[in-house]
Amino acid sequence: MIIYHGTKREFDYQVMNNEITDCILDAFKRNGLADNNPKEINSWCNSLNFMRNVLDDPEIPGDATVAVEYKIPETAKRIDFMILGQDQTGRDNIIIIELKQWAMVRRAPEAKGHTIYCDLLGGSLAAHPSYKAYSYMRCIENTCEVVNQKHVALHPCAYCHNLSDEYRSIINDPMYSEWTSEAPAFLRKDMLQLRNFVKNHIYLKAKDGRLLYEIDEGKIKPQKALQDSLSSMLTGNEEFVLLDDQIVAFDICEGIIEKSFADGKKRTVIIEGGPGTGKSVLAVNLLVRVAKKYGRYAAYITKNSAPRNCYKALLAKNDPKKEVDITTLFPSPFILPECKPNQIDVGLFDEAHRLQAKPFMYKGADMLSDAIRASLVSIFFIDESQRICAQDIGSVNGIAKAAVSLGSKAYYGNDLRLRSEFRCNGSDSYIAFLDNLLMIRKTENASFEGDFDIEVFDDPCLMRDRLREKNAINNKARMVAGYCYDWNVKNGRGPIDISLPGGFQAQWNGVTDNIWAVNPGSFENVGCVHTAQGMEFDYVGVIIGKDLFYKDGRVRTNQKAISKDDHSSHIRSAKPELADRLIRNTYKVLLTRGQKGCYIYCEDKPLADYIRSHLPKITG
Repeated sequence: MIIYHGTKREFDYQVMNNEITDCILDAFKRNGLADNNPKEINSWCNSLNFMRNVLDDPEIPGDATVAVEYKIPETAKRIDFMILGQDQTGRDNIIIIELKQWAMVRRAPEAKGHTIYCDLLGGSLAAHPSYKAYSYMRCIENTCEVVNQKHVALHPCAYCHNLSDEYRSIINDPMYSEWTSEAPAFLRKDMLQLRNFVKNHIYLKAKDGRLLYEIDEGKIKPQKALQDSLSSMLTGNEEFVLLDDQIVAFDICEGIIEKSFADGKKRTVIIEGGPGTGKSVLAVNLLVRVAKKYGRYAAYITKNSAPRNCYKALLAKNDPKKEVDITTLFPSPFILPECKPNQIDVGLFDEAHRLQAKPFMYKGADMLSDAIRASLVSIFFIDESQRICAQDIGSVNGIAKAAVSLGSKAYYGNDLRLRSEFRCNGSDSYIAFLDNLLMIRKTENASFEGDFDIEVFDDPCLMRDRLREKNAINNKARMVAGYCYDWNVKNGRGPIDISLPGGFQAQWNGVTDNIWAVNPGSFENVGCVHTAQGMEFDYVGVIIGKDLFYKDGRVRTNQKAISKDDHSSHIRSAKPELADRLIRNTYKVLLTRGQKGCYIYCEDKPLADYIRSHLPKITG
């Protein structure tokens, strides 16, 4: 989406006359976007003055195209500044500039080569500006058909115009060399170097005057190199092998996809499956198949960012550039309102029970309808028993009705239900046991005798020690908890979020750790249901807080025990009956994250005794 564009000459005039901010704000309004953040407005005023100075050279043509706040198709990302023109060989070029007003940066051990500590918001981790510029380039390069057809060259860089030379060794630290070699970072004293960088690539205006519009309006299509790379990512990656019901559903989906590619008609597929039945694995395989075999654009979309980020990391196999390349295939659902009808060839909506109507900052009608409208083929992966927030609207009937209303033929039923259980040691009886144990529904599985390592601990420190041993084997053990504990670290109240008897202390997973489920350094932090849902581990340790307790022969819930810091589930303010179900669902999700075992600690001792009474007696 083009927010603002003009010639260099027009841009220069508007900056000189203090009109540029109003022009950009008017452009936001014309595009139906709200942007009244005073800090961002001030950043435009400051940074664009610096860019005006950079471009103040007669050798940079006045009719070259300038774009500000360009929104990359199929993402929620905006490029700060772009210059379009042709070089002396006659090739069209686009310079991508990430603008930063930082006055300070420092090394951060937890950065892992992508992030750096800066003075943003008083001090925080942020993406390295060279990484951001490079990732934006790759998003366009990998999926924008016109850029490849017309052999347009993209040149990313970063301009930290307030950063002094004392920080040069930090911004160019060798740990960032993978990004700074591709997208050089220019500091306060580097204006002339940046100007020369521009002059090397922009000699005349672009020979294609509609280049920016064609990029914005053009077909999104994964390029051949990306298709081949995706295929190799699956090879030997055991997390994504299809088995049993999964491969049957895969073939059915591919047949439906081929029909829509042939006749252009909308179709919607609803795939049901409980925890561990392979919904996400199926979705990722379909994503790769559509890109590799058909050369069409598929997107894996979930309300929770955790599965998207973790599957990107697993596919990329620790190759940061591959992870950048596939980012566009894992967008946020917040991009859906801005998609044209059928702009996504195949939309793969995992954890569809988590789709919501109008979450905070969402600009569309509702996520469910927008998903179908934006996709030629929309495939939903759903387990209605995993609804965990009051605003969740995803249901089989709701999806089917929305499909009909939007002219999409809906497919669902027995052939599209995944039944084979790959979690909890393949034990369907464990799932039924949990339903009975949590008093979600009455089943015949009042006790559990299966081949699955489940144990209740009275000491949370001992539980953590046992899990730490399991995690040392292959990084596949994690601790999770319900919504009862405050987010103290995130809100600047102290270094500890969770304190339990026996000296147990822990933090919630960090706000910058977007791959907590697979990050080797994340074990000591506790995940919530949002970072664990859709993921699986060999062993999971579940901390059950005071929102679930046992009294008078019943498992009961207490919605007032939910932390006031929880602004996502809305359980505290929900009607009691709904709150009761959401709390039980939350713990069912957490208790089904383990493939080999589940360890449990309950704050309520009668609840611990009740659960233990339904488990095999531990001897020896």
